[in-house]
This record gives sequence, C-alpha cells and structure tokens, in this order.
Amino acid sequence: MSTARPQADREATGPLATVDEIFRALMGSHAPDSDERPDDRLISRMQTARTLLGLGGAVWLVLAYPLSSGREEFVLGKLVELGMACAVLLTGSVLGIIAFLAAGAPDRRRAFARRLAGPLVCVLALALGPAVFWLALATVKGDLVGEVELVDFYSSLLGRGILCSVLSFLTLVIGCLLAIAVLIVSVPYTIVTAYACVTSCFRASDVHQLLPALLSPLLVWSLFVFQLFNGPDVAAPPEVLYTFLLGGPLSVTALSVWEVHRLRTRYGITLRNALGR
Repeated sequence: MSTARPQADREATGPLATVDEIFRALMGSHAPDSDERPDDRLISRMQTARTLLGLGGAVWLVLAYPLSSGREEFVLGKLVELGMACAVLLTGSVLGIIAFLAAGAPDRRRAFARRLAGPLVCVLALALGPAVFWLALATVKGDLVGEVELVDFYSSLLGRGILCSVLSFLTLVIGCLLAIAVLIVSVPYTIVTAYACVTSCFRASDVHQLLPALLSPLLVWSLFVFQLFNGPDVAAPPEVLYTFLLGGPLSVTALSVWEVHRLRTRYGITLRNALGR
C-alpha cells in the first residue's frame, strides 16, 4: 500500500459525499473558521505531489520487479494493509480527538464537540459497508428469512394454497437476486470508503487543522513496521526495498513537520492556541 500523505480536505468525496450532506443537513455544520483552517494552496499542492510520487513509486516497483507471491496474495495483502490503515487511523483519530477535548479550555471543548459531525460520518459510512455485506450474505444463505417463514407469513394473510406457494417462491427469488446485487456493490463500496477515510484521516481536520498532520506519521510508520515484518511484496534488491520502505514514512513525516511549521509561522496556528491555553 502506498504511504500517501492523507489529505486534510474537509469536504467528503466519493461514497461519503451523499451521506455527509444528509448528516450535515440534520446536524448542522460546525467546521473550523477560516482563521483556524486556512485555505493554503501550497500545502494542498505539496500533499498532492507527495501522493502522486508515492503512487508512482509503488507502481514502478511492482512493474520493475516480479511479485514475491501470486497476484491474489498481493491484492489480498493490499486489502489487509488498507484495513490496518483504517484501524490505526481510527484509533489515532479517536485518541487525538479525546486528547483535544480533555486538554482544551472549556469553550474550546464545546467547539471541538460541535465539530464531530465529519468524523462521525466517516465512521458510520465505513461501518455501513460490512454491515450491509453481512445482511446481504445472510439473506443469500437464508439465515434471515427462509422458505418456511415466508410460507407461514403468506398463509396467515391468504391461507394455504397455490397462490401462497407462488408468492413465497417469487419473494425468495427476488430477495436473493437483490441480496446478490447488494453483496456485489458492498465490496467496492467498502474498499472505496475505507480509502476515503484513510486519505482524509477520518475527517479529523474538522476538529482541528493540526490533527491530520499529527496523525499522518502514526499511520505511515505503523504501515512501515507491518511491511517490515510481513515481508516484501516484490523480489527487489534490499537497497531498493529499504529505500522505498523508508522513503514513504520519512517523506510523510517531513511533510507533516513542514505543515505544522507553516501553520505556526504563517497563520499563527499552534497546539497551545488550538487548546485555548
């Protein structure tokens, strides 16, 4: 998995956009003001450039050297890394937000609490994929509703007969087809949503601009340790492998340090000011 620098964009994209709009309409938007979250184009360009370089390096490595295992194992390994990235960032985001709420001044705590809509949207959207997948799979297997239950249901309405059997059969077939369709859609939805959550740091920037810069190194160094003990994906020389493995975490960490420095020197955004201390 490419250790791309997670973006700090507030607006949700992809599968999160519709859910985000509905949630904001119901809960209201309490995002940071422009003085706390400036629109710095240079930071955005640097993040985009780092992401493209990381993706380009990953693609070059896979194309230049043979895979250490089969293609299926490689794809499954990337999905495992994506799941691990979600777990690391979700844990880090929760702990970071709790730390901000605990350490902030009373008025800042209330402001941070009102900004939790974005992170909650990410968590709910991510949880929706596996939940829908499980429900669809249970429907296909007949664990939720079986033929006997359907026959009893229609019998209570129409009585025993051919019509009851036909309706039960049609309900089973249509329900099974719909469940299969949902099952197929839920897999790419879950993958895309997980990637969107990772690249947005679970919308932690909605709470404060500094959080994504503080969380990004945690993610990339966790993935570095995982990849180090899990073995290389490609059969490349050690100097190439370790340069690639270290290049991602070091560049993301350097970019995060630079971003924190720029926010402090250019906009006066510091951790002390963020907490109202």
